[in-house]
Amino acid sequence: MPVTLVASLTLLATGCVPGTDGSQAGGAAGAGSTAVPDPARAGNVTLTVWDQETRGGTNGEIEQLNKEFEKKYPNVRIKRVSRSFSDLKTTLKLAISGNNPPDVVQANQGYPDMVSFVQAGLLAPLDTYAGIYDWNTRYPTTLLNLNRVSTDGHHFGTGRLYGISQTGEFVGIYYNKDVLAKAGVQPPKTWADFTTSLGTLKQRGELPIQFGNLDKYPAIHTFGVLQDQLGGAQARDTVLGRGQGFDNAYTKDAAATLSDWVKKGYLPKGANGLGYDDAAKKFTGGDGAYLITGTWLQADLKKPMGGKLGLIPPPPAKTDATPMTTGGQGLAWSITSRSHHPEVAAAYLDFITNPHASDVMTEHGVLPALLDRAAAKIDPESSEGQMIAGWRRLTAGDGLVPYLDYATPSFYDTTSKALQDLIAGNSDPEEFAASLQKDYGGFMKKQRDNSAGSK
Repeated sequence: MPVTLVASLTLLATGCVPGTDGSQAGGAAGAGSTAVPDPARAGNVTLTVWDQETRGGTNGEIEQLNKEFEKKYPNVRIKRVSRSFSDLKTTLKLAISGNNPPDVVQANQGYPDMVSFVQAGLLAPLDTYAGIYDWNTRYPTTLLNLNRVSTDGHHFGTGRLYGISQTGEFVGIYYNKDVLAKAGVQPPKTWADFTTSLGTLKQRGELPIQFGNLDKYPAIHTFGVLQDQLGGAQARDTVLGRGQGFDNAYTKDAAATLSDWVKKGYLPKGANGLGYDDAAKKFTGGDGAYLITGTWLQADLKKPMGGKLGLIPPPPAKTDATPMTTGGQGLAWSITSRSHHPEVAAAYLDFITNPHASDVMTEHGVLPALLDRAAAKIDPESSEGQMIAGWRRLTAGDGLVPYLDYATPSFYDTTSKALQDLIAGNSDPEEFAASLQKDYGGFMKKQRDNSAGSK
């Protein structure tokens, strides 16, 4: 789940125009043509699509859009393979490098997945299609850049376009209104309100934060939220390869806070052995006042909880300040380099990201990357309304910070292991920061050496 925005998204209508930011830097499959592809003229086509939209809301909107696409183009059949994020991460490279690769895949941004796939020649650049379908003007530059990889394959955030994202997302704080009310706690408006409430909830017999880290990635999100409160702008620069790294006070202080939460019992005992989905089920059942996770889970939590569910971005130090949190956009939808139907695939990508698709996502409780008409009809007091308001506030104030696992090809494994050790009490904040810095520092040196060698 991993993404972020590197600048304010307030200029949603002023994205880059065709030819900028690498949009004409080499062709995609079908390059050279400027006509809008017509899938109806492609003959009988089976379009194989791999995605990780397995949850209620995202699964529902993809199922609906797939049916609508097939109805619009009766000659096209979509063969969908849907896997969890963890399963997709471990199986996708083998699938797209095999003898019969899918046509469309969701690829996680950053070095571990998208950049490595591009280096291996497994994804097709989409710059020509971005011009044909006006993605370059419909999407802000900051969003498109997250799906770019440099022509030498060494950097992300610049160069050719290798994907288009459908959803927006941020890691927020879900809360159970009934549990808070029972403990006499108001929904927090500042970070101090939130942290103070943890002790109050514990004293009054409630589990402050529900949390399960068996799947490894949840702790990356929770730690990211803590780090963002202390040095979000610096963390952003580090992930994008221009920061000071992880051997610093705000990283160690964030690690110390997470360790302190464990010691004080603000998190469940044995959290490393509790699954992400199991923790979510416990939360919906009233076990836990807060759940720190992404907006991708909103629809699944809302279904059993209804009006008891609340959602806010992690609150800032002052009520009038811009919040900061991990987030950006969902996994990129990409076309594989050996797809037999690249133009149909491009039409499909445009179909699932157009304004109608945004409305379908909103109706299913999913946050679109670009809000459209349906968003204005959502009850602002509902969790969906809070999600949309939080997205607007974060994007307007440049409050989104990259997912840490983008930082190096091995950083997901390094960070997830280091966090499990920290939570288990097998390491301290100094050791935690040192392990992250060792991975990051070694990779950045290699990047500098590559850049020097190419001159």
